[in-house]
Amino acid sequence: MATAPTRTLPLFRTGWRRLRRRPLQYVLFVLGVALGVAMMVSIDLASGSARRAFQLSTDTIAGKTTHRLLGGATGVSQAFYVQLRRELGYERAAPIVEGIVTAPAVGEQALRLVGVDPFAEPPFRDYLNADDGALSLAPFLTEPNAVILSAEMAERVGLAPGDDLALIFAGERIPARVVGLIQTEDEITRRGLDNLLFTDIGHAQAIFRQPGTLSYIDLIADDEADLAPIRAILPAGVRLETAEARGNAVQQMANAFELNLTAMSLLALVVGMFLIYNTVTFSVVQRRSLFGVLRALGVTARQLGLLILAEAAFLGAIGASLGVGLGVVLGQGMVRLVTQTINDLYFVVNVQQVTVPAATLIRGLVIGIGAAVVASLPPALEAARTAPASGLRRSTLESKARRLLPWLIVAWLGLSAFGALLLWLPGVSLLITFTGLFAVLIAFALLTPPITLWLMERLAPVGGRFLGPLGRLAPRDISRSLSRTSVAIAALMTAVSVIIGVSIMIGSFRGTVETWLAATLRADLYISPPAASATRVEGTIRDDIVAEVAAWPGVTEAVTARNVSVLAPAFGREVDLLAVSGDIARDNRPYLWAEDDGRRLWSRLLAGEGVIISEPLLNREGLDLPPAPITLMTPDGPRAFPVLAVFYDYASDQGTIWMGSERYRALWNDEAISTIAAFVTPDTDVDETARAMQAAFAGRQELSVSSNRGLRNASLDLFDRTFAVTAALQLLATVVAFIGVLSALLSLQLERERELGVLRATGMTLSQLWRLTLLETGLMGALAGLLAMPTGYVLAWILIYVINVRSFGWTLQMRLEPGTFAQAFLVALAAALLAGIYPSLRLGRTVIATAIRQE
Repeated sequence: MATAPTRTLPLFRTGWRRLRRRPLQYVLFVLGVALGVAMMVSIDLASGSARRAFQLSTDTIAGKTTHRLLGGATGVSQAFYVQLRRELGYERAAPIVEGIVTAPAVGEQALRLVGVDPFAEPPFRDYLNADDGALSLAPFLTEPNAVILSAEMAERVGLAPGDDLALIFAGERIPARVVGLIQTEDEITRRGLDNLLFTDIGHAQAIFRQPGTLSYIDLIADDEADLAPIRAILPAGVRLETAEARGNAVQQMANAFELNLTAMSLLALVVGMFLIYNTVTFSVVQRRSLFGVLRALGVTARQLGLLILAEAAFLGAIGASLGVGLGVVLGQGMVRLVTQTINDLYFVVNVQQVTVPAATLIRGLVIGIGAAVVASLPPALEAARTAPASGLRRSTLESKARRLLPWLIVAWLGLSAFGALLLWLPGVSLLITFTGLFAVLIAFALLTPPITLWLMERLAPVGGRFLGPLGRLAPRDISRSLSRTSVAIAALMTAVSVIIGVSIMIGSFRGTVETWLAATLRADLYISPPAASATRVEGTIRDDIVAEVAAWPGVTEAVTARNVSVLAPAFGREVDLLAVSGDIARDNRPYLWAEDDGRRLWSRLLAGEGVIISEPLLNREGLDLPPAPITLMTPDGPRAFPVLAVFYDYASDQGTIWMGSERYRALWNDEAISTIAAFVTPDTDVDETARAMQAAFAGRQELSVSSNRGLRNASLDLFDRTFAVTAALQLLATVVAFIGVLSALLSLQLERERELGVLRATGMTLSQLWRLTLLETGLMGALAGLLAMPTGYVLAWILIYVINVRSFGWTLQMRLEPGTFAQAFLVALAAALLAGIYPSLRLGRTVIATAIRQE
């Protein structure tokens, strides 16, 4: 036992000398880890920063609030707040009116305007305490639309007390004036205030056009006994929940989106693990004589294995550290893409800076080092188990690799079955579903060595017949070095299969959405207020403009809609409710299930006999088909509505309920209109009418007036923005695979240096050696591209029919484009050929005599 340390330390010094002698070989190892970790960290930072920005602003608004009273689509009556204060004497209550506005002076970013009662604020939000000068009560209460904001925001955009600040809500320009700045020493509060404006509650009600109505009422309660009297007098349609519940519910919307991005980023790390395995295996083979001598001198198998794993851990730590740093840099750019998608699909958030929590950095380091050690484990065990006499000879390693081939086929079958089982299990979490996806992907990678050997053995005679000796040598060299060439092919195949699978998924998604838009958007013009979120309309259209659109020359029909959120008690959350006055699809809408045909269905809907729900709502809530009646919370209490149909919808992954306008107005007493779809006569110029409407409404309300074509293009632009992050991840995964092929080729060339020297000495020209190298790389790339095609198809099928349905609830129609497969094949071939250029150039610097003498 006393000799173990004295033997181990020289071993580590030997490993360190090895690193210094072969730096390029290990640089590729480090790059593989670094890029994989960087992708994972950048996505984590970007999505985490968006979530934290939303949570900070939500927590800052909540202050010391413990509970909150919320209403349905029409909010909470101000009369109920008066009842709380006067009848119950409950003083720890504060009314809030909240909405999203923009301000040109602040760069058109989305801002949360919060209306407060300064007399009720002191127990809730310290930073709004009038005693510290943040609130100057006289101007705050008396000046129209007086606002206060954080000192940091004011400094950033160049505002000071007394400056005018124009606000825009629902297309209307509202003049406001800054009357105070909020100063706070608390860093968290300061960041939370960054996109918040505060005004008097009466001003906010006027801006958001909701007189006598509150968004919610904040409460501070020490225990349930404080809440009992409030529960006893709760009006129908008003609910009591904790302050954290609403913010958590909103953020949970984006969980599936973020998990999808994280899984995509982990693919790069999986590809990087192939690279690590290849590099470590070659490092072991290069030192076979040294390891044999060390074992003969008494070095134990355990010490030898620890040396290899320690090298991998050391290099993994370097790569992971570089990856964490690169991930922080990438996160700065990635946050814009992620934030834009979250704004489009889920909730409005403004991210001013990327938050870098220590937990994310530590997780990146641990996963990077862990991936390096796990990928190095097989070659380390191989080196440790090999007898000293064999010395890890190349023939020994390759013979063992060939004996493993039948077991790889068994492993392929077992992993495929395991992955299929996880994907088939109903009601499982997305994490388990992605585990099934990775199992299937790794199973295909395990099948690569047997297929490579089988194919190369058959290509050798064919290549010799058509390309001469080089055509016979290239396939044989690939099969003779199967332990490394197959790993490089598997790495490239995995990356290219991801390209194919994700491209098919995105293409199928886009094609399905295009077909859906063509079927459902049948109106000629669409009028709505501009909104911060691309999938949800904020604000309403003025009544006089609604009447003017209906009477506009050439307009034959104006279909109106009101977009609100209502509580569905059975789901435990709010859902989007769209109250419509007609069908803009003109009976063209595709349905998953319907009780009647199109005309009969819509006449029943408009007559108030029931509702229509979207497919994502059906899938997300696990409803049966046909669905049971759905209960919604109305101002008069819960009410059940029969479901008349389930329609395909790709505008929201949270689910939507449609109801007839008359029925909605009767129950919610809400006459407001969110959007208008207008049909015009055949001889009317749609574009000219849109321009004329835009000009006519400009002085009263800035509205978005889009033609049918314009709205479709805007919808597809939203789609393309949503998948911009995915495209970036695809590219980085391909870069990692390219590095893997380059590593394998460099390894092969170094190991075959004596063989190549003999070929040169016996008359093979340098150009022939170049052609041989490029032919080998071309074969490897072509095989990777061919194997990626079925793998990519299976991956696309899983993404479309399993993961997509469980993540978002959308049913897509798979669309296969030959160009997708051809392009992916060319990417694999080009990546392999490019990776072969540098090893080919190195051949020109080889000294034949030295190469022959080397062993």
